[in-house]
Amino acid sequence: MAKAPKDTDKPEDGAVDHDVIRELAKLLDETGLTEIEFERGGVRVRVARQGQPVVAAVAGPRAVAAPAGASAADIPAGDLSKHPGAVPSPMVGTAYLGPEPGARPYVEVGSQVRAGQTLLIVEAMKTMNQIPSPRAGRVVQILVEDAQPVEFGEPLMIIE
Repeated sequence: MAKAPKDTDKPEDGAVDHDVIRELAKLLDETGLTEIEFERGGVRVRVARQGQPVVAAVAGPRAVAAPAGASAADIPAGDLSKHPGAVPSPMVGTAYLGPEPGARPYVEVGSQVRAGQTLLIVEAMKTMNQIPSPRAGRVVQILVEDAQPVEFGEPLMIIE
């Protein structure tokens, strides 16, 4: 895991040291964060990832492949993480079903979704991470409540 830049790496006269930026970018990749900000000696550096969803950058448990035609009825009760349509949380954080308090949720049970469409947000370390749908389909179950804490790998939704 990358470590935060040391004070001995401090650039002169407010200049930005490119090695510090590289270390921060590496830290983003290793932690799965979407952005990180660092300030030292009046110089502030913010590194943000854009373009690809966080889910693509985070290694974690994936739904176990099931035979074609498998459904929720084929999975043992209480173990929805093994459902072929499970969408696991890519990080520890707080799940929010909508973009802001009081707003309509991104999706509801019965919603048709396309691959890459935002399903919900997981806040981790004060960063809002949009969780995209890994596949097209219909939301058949939402397994979390709004503002509920979630664990890494915990199933958030079922999409069939």
